[in-house]
Amino acid sequence: MKILTAIVLGGVFLVASVPSGADFMGTGYNAKDLLSPCQNADNDSRWGEAAETECEQYIVGFVEAMHKVGATGKATGVCPPEVNTADEVRWAFMRWMHEDYAKRTAMPAADALMATLKASFACK
Repeated sequence: MKILTAIVLGGVFLVASVPSGADFMGTGYNAKDLLSPCQNADNDSRWGEAAETECEQYIVGFVEAMHKVGATGKATGVCPPEVNTADEVRWAFMRWMHEDYAKRTAMPAADALMATLKASFACK
């Protein structure tokens, strides 16, 4: 029940925190928008728990959608981690973003996350 409540509250928070006119999979929600809660997830003195929920729910939803449409595995070369997926991808995303911060912040969040998965979780 706690997990279900967290997921529902996370979804409500995501919708409430996105600027008007922004959409998660389009160009309105960019990599910088996703980076902010991902970075603040470890900062309990601000909005850490809510930020972690926002960031990781986006990541989990993205990876699950990839699984559902068959966009993971050898066909695409992307093999997300099977254990601790949200946290592992979150850290990889933050590292990837900071490798070329100025160029990557304006990218759509979905494109940036896909690039992170390809760079950090290539199938072996």
